[in-house]
Amino acid sequence: MKISLRTRLFAAVSLLVVFFVAFSWIMNSTYLEKYYIHQNKKQLISIAASIDASYRGDMEELSVEVNRVERAARLNLLVFDSNLNLKYYSLGAEGWNSTGAARRLERRPESLLPLVRTYLPALQAGDKVIAVSQDQNEIEGLVSIVSMLNNGDYLLLSTPLVSIQESAAIANRFFLFTGLLTILLGLLVVYFFARNFTKPILELNHIAQKMAQLDFSARYVSHSKDELDELGESINSLSAQLDKSITELQAANQKLRQDIEQERRIDKMRKQFVSNVSHELKTPIALIQGYAEGLKLNVAEDQVSKDYYCDVIGDEADKMNRMVKELLELSQIEAGYIPLQTSVFDIKTLLQETLKKYDLLFRDKGIEVELQAEQLMVKGDQVRIGQVLGNYFNNAIDHIDAEKKIRVAADRMEGRARISVYNSGPPIPADAVDKIFASFYKIDEARTRAFGGSGLGLSVVRAIMDQHRQKYGVLNQTGGVSFWFELEEANERIGEGPG
Repeated sequence: MKISLRTRLFAAVSLLVVFFVAFSWIMNSTYLEKYYIHQNKKQLISIAASIDASYRGDMEELSVEVNRVERAARLNLLVFDSNLNLKYYSLGAEGWNSTGAARRLERRPESLLPLVRTYLPALQAGDKVIAVSQDQNEIEGLVSIVSMLNNGDYLLLSTPLVSIQESAAIANRFFLFTGLLTILLGLLVVYFFARNFTKPILELNHIAQKMAQLDFSARYVSHSKDELDELGESINSLSAQLDKSITELQAANQKLRQDIEQERRIDKMRKQFVSNVSHELKTPIALIQGYAEGLKLNVAEDQVSKDYYCDVIGDEADKMNRMVKELLELSQIEAGYIPLQTSVFDIKTLLQETLKKYDLLFRDKGIEVELQAEQLMVKGDQVRIGQVLGNYFNNAIDHIDAEKKIRVAADRMEGRARISVYNSGPPIPADAVDKIFASFYKIDEARTRAFGGSGLGLSVVRAIMDQHRQKYGVLNQTGGVSFWFELEEANERIGEGPG
């Protein structure tokens, strides 16, 4: 059976309290009376010496001192001459009287004469005799001292033994009562002491259990700056160090898992990339190879056919060249080889300049372009943002419908600028919205092939905006699709006006 430290401490200290109280009571019962007798003997010797120093043969001269002493000590005082005739007596509280006093006494002084005679030889040799004796005529015993005074008289001092016994008995009874009270109070004090003493130990145990469960939030609070508090501070330090180490280890494990997952994604992307590149290059290479063989075999006999063959070879080579350039540019941006040249510029001015480059193409295709922008200062790489706008414009041209409308807007929204390029046309399927910015992703392979697209334009947009750490996306709207991106607004502003 498990016994707690608090219980053992309470039991041990309680047993000590009971033992010492019982031991003290036994010692009092056994030795207190003897100790009282011993103390009374010393007192009688002291009083006898004092009387001997002051006595000149007449006890009446010492009446005041004798009265004081005998009342304080409850003494029996008798003086005998050298012939053992009683000269003076004083018995207890009856006061002292000469031998001629006619007074009834509780004890006859002559009853003490045999005590003097018994020790007479020793007295004549100059010794003091101390005796514990039983009175011949009464039950009461005495503690007596018999000594020879300086003038040859004999002094007998005695005190009733019953008073000593009664005092010892009363003291023992009182000590028994106080001992029991001491035990009760001691048990109560020991209980609270044991509880308070073990409380920090239990607290430390609780903290240690939490640490075993990798919970390092609990901390020990110091109370009395003793050894337990030092242990608590050590556990706090250990907990903090373990928390830091385990947190760092978990962060390292998390980073390792992320790195492993990233490696898997990269490997998957690499495989997909190789597959996509192979797929994209397969068709133009096949065409180039086929038409080149046709020229070699003189399949095209007239000059017009030969020119057509050469044009096809040139177009396919140009598509391959553009795709390779886009791939190189995308990989360089994603790898961080092309750092951003951040500056503050007016987004409206950049939109106007980019639209101006596409003006001829818009007119040739009969596309109506609307610009809704205010002069708004933004932060970013102006060249790269121009490239994003160009890819958005190319994508809008490739997927515009018969309504042939493109709307370009720049709006301020809570410290940011949102730039959007809308084109009328069919909506993007819901399952393609999350994939449209992936490399080589094409919603309509035939349509993309017809316009010469490689599926990398929006991937370049993704890479550039990720490098800027800004948001981008696509929204299906009524009658068309809107591609957008955001830039951080600069603190510097210039005058506002309609686009």
